[in-house]
Order: sequence, then structure tokens, then C-alpha cells
Amino acid sequence: MSQAALAHAVYEPVLRFSSLSKTFGGTRALQSIDFDVAPGEVHGLVGHNGSGKSTLIKVLAAYHDPDAGAFLAIGGSSVAFPATQEQIHALGVRFVHQDLGLIPTLSVAENLLLGSIAAERRKHSGMRRLCGEAAGLLARYGLDLDPGMAVSTLSAVQRANLAIVRAVGGDLRGVSDAVRLIVLDEPTAFLPADDKQHLYQLIRQVVAQGSSVLFVSHFLDEVIELCDRVTVLRDGHVVAHGLETMGMSTDTLVGHIVGHDNRRERALLSAPAPGTYVDVRGLNAGRLRDVSFEVARGEILGVTGLLGSGFEDVPPALFGAIQASGELDVDGRTVGLRRQQPHAAVGAGIAFVPADRNRQGVVPTLDISDNLSLLVLRKYLRAAVLRRGRIRNDAGTLLDDFDVRPRTPWAVTAALSGGNAQKVLLAKWLRCQPKLLLLVEPTQGVDVTSRLQIEQMLVTRAGQGMSVICATADPEQLEALCHRVLVMHEGRIAAELTGSAVNKHDIAEACLRSGGRPTQLKGSESHA
Repeated sequence: MSQAALAHAVYEPVLRFSSLSKTFGGTRALQSIDFDVAPGEVHGLVGHNGSGKSTLIKVLAAYHDPDAGAFLAIGGSSVAFPATQEQIHALGVRFVHQDLGLIPTLSVAENLLLGSIAAERRKHSGMRRLCGEAAGLLARYGLDLDPGMAVSTLSAVQRANLAIVRAVGGDLRGVSDAVRLIVLDEPTAFLPADDKQHLYQLIRQVVAQGSSVLFVSHFLDEVIELCDRVTVLRDGHVVAHGLETMGMSTDTLVGHIVGHDNRRERALLSAPAPGTYVDVRGLNAGRLRDVSFEVARGEILGVTGLLGSGFEDVPPALFGAIQASGELDVDGRTVGLRRQQPHAAVGAGIAFVPADRNRQGVVPTLDISDNLSLLVLRKYLRAAVLRRGRIRNDAGTLLDDFDVRPRTPWAVTAALSGGNAQKVLLAKWLRCQPKLLLLVEPTQGVDVTSRLQIEQMLVTRAGQGMSVICATADPEQLEALCHRVLVMHEGRIAAELTGSAVNKHDIAEACLRSGGRPTQLKGSESHA
């Protein structure tokens, strides 16, 4: 029995949930969760996208209140719901999220001690004093950082290390024994492989000095290497709790995560036209490295992978929304991606629906009719005057066609629900009859009914000859929509799934196993 397991058997858990459920509308995101973390351990929390990990962390952070009947204890002290973030903080729980929460323009010392500066309400803390305190805390955890450096100059692993040290001691002037639990939510997602060992070393040192760690990650090899025990969530349930990682294989953990092959009825997709309609060659952008693939006319191609794999960079790179290199052919027209610009992409028949619709897709302060007409304003100009009546009439027709509610073209777009706003964004692009539609997380923040409607719209347009590239981390959506799926790992294509292999079980498993040589998984039947 490991030291952590022995501690769990003898001492009060640092964290204990029981009978924890969480419902959003009619959807049960968590169901009767029983879960604990022992003192002095690194405890892994794993599961595929949508398994409930994020919801569980948000309940612990007092961002969500659980359903009635839930029990939470931290360090033996029970927490009454609704809880506050201040209560959770006072009981010694700290969080390091994916974005780390650092302020790039401030120094290492200022970021490290920002909590205590605010608590003492000092207008001028004195840089020399701050740097001295920060240097002591950094030395305690073996970090060789200049306290006066701007965080913007640090490497990715240095930033991650800084965020962890700040969580464990920065806001308490280095008194880390008051911090019982550090929650690390995907801290290694964007780190190069060589840098991860440096982070593991810091995490082990944090545990050695008295804190426990809850480590949330998609990368199963690092969970097995770093964690003492691991708990697996699937579809809002705990399917395995407190598994000892010593001697565990990745295959065993994958089996717990994906479970049995529970395939749902797939969409009836029209067969794509033969031949190549879209050809991507040597794409480099963001985390992508020399990516090449083809798409047929009328094909829906899924692109997916774990967080940090680069899959979400494919659509904006092809549209010219981020800097890229390589070549793109659409219907025989070639463009060098170094010169690609969004306005040129639109002219070439390419449409792009980003994940962040409010910041990048629609203008929330404009009314619906204005958003719907942004790409085609020229057709409404007569003698330099916009024909507002015709804009409203055409918008009304689109609202009917796309089932947007309310069907009032003059309503402000910001007032729409997520599903209706997403349908407005799709309508804006699809009215242009694009040859190639690029999507990133097309149903993020969308209700179930709207999700099904949007998926059907995409299937229908593909059947009419439009090609689609859909980047999403949702295996169920990929199963419902796609003829074929590419799985990315560290910026490259690691696997290709076709035919009956395009199902959520095989997709999730391919993501978890991604790495090494590219492989091709073919089903026994066509997806058409």
C-alpha cells in the first residue's frame, strides 16, 4: 500500500464529497458523486469531455451550488450550501486553472503576492520589500526566477510553476501549511513534453511540504506517473474511485474512461462526391506542424484531440484569422496561407464560425437584422442609402428558416439565448452559400434542442454540396455529424477514423491514445 493510501486509511480526508448531484435544467451533469482526497497525496481526476469534471470543480470552487442533499467536508469541516468562494478559500483550498490567472504586465513578485497586497490594502508595497519576500518563497520551492522580471518574459513552464507557488503560499506570505488542497485543472495542456517534468517536481515538493493536490488532466500517462490514486468520471457518475496508480497501465485507465461501446444512432449523411474538393498542404499555425489533408465535396470532416493538441487552430488558420503558412485549394482555386486574409477567404467562398460567438462571431449590441446583413450589405445599397425595410424583411425570412426565437428582426442580439444566437451566426454565413464552412465548437453553450437543429442544418447543407471542417472536442457531436475524423496530437495528425469507427467510443479512445505514428481506423461500413 502506498504512503498516500495508508494515510487515507488512517486520517480524515482533506476533501470529501458525498451524494453530490448537479442538475442544469433537465440535464443531470453529476449524479450521486462520492469522492475524497487523502492528506499527502496527488489524486488524479479523469474522464472524457462532458464527463462532469468541470462541473465538479466548479461546485468545489463555489461557482455552482449542488442539488439538495449534497455533503462537502474540507479538512473535517463540513461546508453548508450555498457556499461562498471566501469560505472555500478560508478552509485552505486553492485553484490553478488552465489560463493560470497571471497578469503579464506585472512582475513575478507582484503576481506572487498580489493577494496579500490587496488584503493589506497598501497603495505602495515597495518593490524591494516585495522582491525580498518573493525571493524567499521562490527559494523555498526551488524556483530560480528573478522576482523583478515581468511575467510576460517567462516561459510556459515558468508561468505554470509561478501560478502553483502563488496558490500554495503567495497570498499567505509563505505560510503554506494553511493550504490543504491545490486543485490543478489541466496545468500541463500547453506545455512542451520536456517541460512537464519540471512541473511534476514542483508538485511533488508541494505535497512533501504538507498540501494535497487534485490533478485534473486528459493526459493519462502523466496521471499514472504523477498521481498516487485516480478517480474516473463518466457521464456524471463515478465509475472508479481511488484506483492505485502503481503498476497501472494506460490501457486499464482508458477502459475505465470510455466504458462499453454505447453507440447512438448516427445521422444519415449523404455520400460525399468522389475526388478532392478541398486540399490542405503543409499547414503550420499556432500549435499545428506540417498538417496536410483533403476534404471531398459534401463531406463533413471532424478534427479533434485533447486540450493543447492544436485541433482548434485548423479552422481559423485556413480562414486567415491567425497567422499560418502552407497552401489551401478550394474548388481548384489555390491560395498561399501566408497571404490569406478573412475578406479574401469570404470572397473565395469560405465561411468561419468561431467558438466565441459574442466576441468574434456577432455584434451583440446590434439588432438581429443588422447582424444577418453584415456580409451582404452591398446588395442593400441604393444610391449610398441602405434599404432598411428590405434588410428587415429578408431577416424575418431567415429567422423563420432557421427557427430563431423570438422572430423579431429588430431585437438586440445580446438578448438572445445561446442557441438562438448561434443560429443567427450560422444564418449569417450560410445565406452566402459558402463552398467550405469552418467551425469551432459549433454548439458550445447551446441547449439540446438547438444543438440538434444546428446539426441537422449542417447535414442538410453538406448534402447540397457544401464541405465542412468541424473542430470540436465533443465525441458525440463528431459521431452525429462526421463522415471522417482526424485526431490531432502535439500539432500533427495522429489518427484518422472512417466508416463505423466514427463513433464516440472510438473517437474518445483515439484521443486518449493519441501520439506516436499516425494510424488509420476504418469501420466495417460506410458512414453514409
